[in-house]
Amino acid sequence: MRGRRPVWAALLGVVALASAACSGDEPLTTPEGSPISTTVTRVAEVNIVSADRDFSKTCLAPTPADAGTTDAARIVVTDPALLDALCALGIGDKVTAVTAAPGSVPAYLGPQLTAVPAIGTTPDAAAVSKADADLVLTTPGTAPSSKPFGAVRSVTIPAGDWQKQFRAVADAVNRSDAGRQRLAEFTTEATKTGRRMDASHTQVSLVRFGDDSETIAGMDTFAGQILGEIGVQRPGPQRVPDSFPVDDADFREAEGDLIYVSFEGEQGQKHGEEVLLSDEWLNLGASMWKRVLAVDDAVWYDSSGLAAAWLVLNDVKGSLDGNS
Repeated sequence: MRGRRPVWAALLGVVALASAACSGDEPLTTPEGSPISTTVTRVAEVNIVSADRDFSKTCLAPTPADAGTTDAARIVVTDPALLDALCALGIGDKVTAVTAAPGSVPAYLGPQLTAVPAIGTTPDAAAVSKADADLVLTTPGTAPSSKPFGAVRSVTIPAGDWQKQFRAVADAVNRSDAGRQRLAEFTTEATKTGRRMDASHTQVSLVRFGDDSETIAGMDTFAGQILGEIGVQRPGPQRVPDSFPVDDADFREAEGDLIYVSFEGEQGQKHGEEVLLSDEWLNLGASMWKRVLAVDDAVWYDSSGLAAAWLVLNDVKGSLDGNS
């Protein structure tokens, strides 16, 4: 049975500057009326990387259309996963609707895109009329959602890795040149970061906590790919494409010079907190040397695109040589 620390120790592991007593309370303010930050900065004695991240700054600056091409003014997207590319190209303001369920737009894309109407997978005539699209971007799996838009130009983005998909979206919105430039900028910065931080001499472990599981993230995961772009090394057992479970009675395969942990939802965080405070975990060298950091699972794993890649890169920039 896994060794546990007292419950009060777990409670001390989460530090918040302030919190509301209940969901109906007014935001906390100083006597002068300034808002008080409620950012949680630690979980189970582990620092959270980029805890104060401002998602309103995720999207990049606008890019111009290729010379001699027609620029779409109103874009509908049938798959929320395609929004990352539009965000990275700086044209999120052109999106007028997403044919998906409400709440399906990833939060990391910021308020501009999370505010776009989600009109369901089979939008009615009124929603189609209001979207007034002159371009519909779709994927093979969501193509039926483009049918209500009739004769409006539709482009299907084929499946592929995140860079291939980004280039396909850039081509579809007549920004092939800008797309190539944006990818080149990222690759250059990732390489520079790796050299500057001597990433090739750091072995980084990636561990995800599920409802009742611990998983080593493989090199083919989104986070694994971005670490590879930076030049970060992985511990020997983790140099495999696919993710695999780790035995919570023996965390040796999770060991590294630095361990990035993340939580799959609320239950994943609850389980993760228990593990992070267990005797088995605390016996790891990285834990003893305070070299365990928590990252945003939704950005590092559930996302896949250039905008998210920049967020992961910036997380690494600010934490590869840091302690928990």
